[in-house]
Amino acid sequence: MNCPKCKSKEYVKNGVVNTRQRYKCKRCSLNYTVEHKAGIKPEYKRLALMMYLEGMGLRSIGRIIGVSNVAVLKWIKSFGVKAGELPTKGAPIKEVEIDEMHTYIGSKKTKNGFGWLLIKWDENGYSSYVATEQKIRETNFG
Repeated sequence: MNCPKCKSKEYVKNGVVNTRQRYKCKRCSLNYTVEHKAGIKPEYKRLALMMYLEGMGLRSIGRIIGVSNVAVLKWIKSFGVKAGELPTKGAPIKEVEIDEMHTYIGSKKTKNGFGWLLIKWDENGYSSYVATEQKIRETNFG
């Protein structure tokens, strides 16, 4: 432990402040305390970010790493601030398929509303199609 001012290793104990040991440098007479920050390793913060990007909840990440969910939220926000604005691509979307609807509705006892929701984008707006076993119903939005 070195003096923050003169970097000397010559010191003596000089009382306790807020449960922290206080020291006095013998060379420059500076009173100082040594902060013992437990801190979280950057590897854990990166792991938390990766788990968040994979879809895990903040509370789950906090339980696994051993910190509060608020700390995890602050880490993720700080990563976002460091990343800045993401570039936006103006490429049009060609096709969208919602396969979870098929699984969800297909597991129901009644088959009312069973089908695929298809959305088509063009210069006039977009159209949504519901494809079922009986017919295709079209709705235009423009």
